[in-house]
Amino acid sequence: MRIELPPRGARLVCAVSGGADSMCLVHLVLKAGYDVTAAHFEHGIRGAESLRDAAFVEAWCREQDIPFVLGHGDAPAYAAERGLSLEEAARELRYAFLLETAGKLGADYILTAHNRDDNAETLLFNLTRGAGTAGLGGIPPRRGLLWRPLLMVSRAEIEAYLRENRIPHVEDSSNRSDDYTRNQIRHRIVPLLRDINPRFDEAAARTARLARQDEDCLAALADAFIRDNLRQDSLPLRELRALHPAIASRVLRRLLPGQSMERIEAALRFLCSSEYGVLQLPGRTLRREQGRLYLCGGEEGVLSARRLAPGGTLLIPETGVRIETAFTLYRGEIHDLFKTSYLKYEILSSDLLCTGRLPGDSIRPLGRGVRKKLSALFKEAGYTRAMREACLVLRDGEGPVFVRGLALDERAAPRIGERAWRLSFFDLES
Repeated sequence: MRIELPPRGARLVCAVSGGADSMCLVHLVLKAGYDVTAAHFEHGIRGAESLRDAAFVEAWCREQDIPFVLGHGDAPAYAAERGLSLEEAARELRYAFLLETAGKLGADYILTAHNRDDNAETLLFNLTRGAGTAGLGGIPPRRGLLWRPLLMVSRAEIEAYLRENRIPHVEDSSNRSDDYTRNQIRHRIVPLLRDINPRFDEAAARTARLARQDEDCLAALADAFIRDNLRQDSLPLRELRALHPAIASRVLRRLLPGQSMERIEAALRFLCSSEYGVLQLPGRTLRREQGRLYLCGGEEGVLSARRLAPGGTLLIPETGVRIETAFTLYRGEIHDLFKTSYLKYEILSSDLLCTGRLPGDSIRPLGRGVRKKLSALFKEAGYTRAMREACLVLRDGEGPVFVRGLALDERAAPRIGERAWRLSFFDLES
């Protein structure tokens, strides 16, 4: 079985549920000679069976002399508290545990055992929701600390490997139930598609890879257009209309965060005329005047204060943004203040809030050596009122430490070789 593992010498945390996929992965990593710790999270869902799985993994790790870390959670209570599905709640708790474990151990990567079949099911699930290329990209092979070595390996290959190497595993009874959407896709839809094309899983993996490439390219083109054409609070209509719709829609989604796809399509239609006109969107107003599209409006206090937890995910539906945090060592990477940035470990490990701008906010932007008011930064960048109200600000007890797209405070910037938290920003799917 050929897989790509992290560089030699890397310290790894491997998520081990006890199922076939994760037992295959941890065995491969162990055989390859890596420094690996097995991490198992018990979700509090399946009662005695769940505790059995945890005991199984712990006992196997003891036999193999592998360090073992066990975490417990109450996914049903967490789901009810946050208004999430049970699957979503379990996933959030599990990844928070893995990231916290990696941070405590100083691990370089977290390995998960998603395989090619999982990727095909994810693609189909996203397709049922009307996803674009981002959703059709399926499960990314890597994201932050996460590394998925089995993503191009089929479930059949994994089961064959377990038999050949006499590796035990446990079965999750919930995988047999069709109460979960993913199981319906696995048990009903995928077999029909394999009847049509026996190599469906390979075809789905190829589709996902091509979709990820396309999404990266289109997003970069949209970002470049905004950077080159946004002046004060407007864009040139002629140049905007000349864009391919795939790029134009991404430009509008970037500048009109939180709007549904239907409203973005209405905005695209609004661009077609050069005459004076106004389009009212929730919390936003588009004005077409003298050959330019003006972005106006916005409500005071559009962003509610939320705590950004280390190693967690924070959703901000008002602006259509998801923030993911991952523990890492800072190696001198360039801060992309829109997409990826790095904060000192101590900053995010204390109480850090994500808010909008507040009266009197100021920051010392990294590399500038002076303190600047946020209002001055907004003016320099040509931010409209709507963009100012939607701008994310991370702050601790001393004030702002990060303003998305504009500035990272000097006191929050890590030095090369220091422990840090990587902040990754993603658009929420409409």
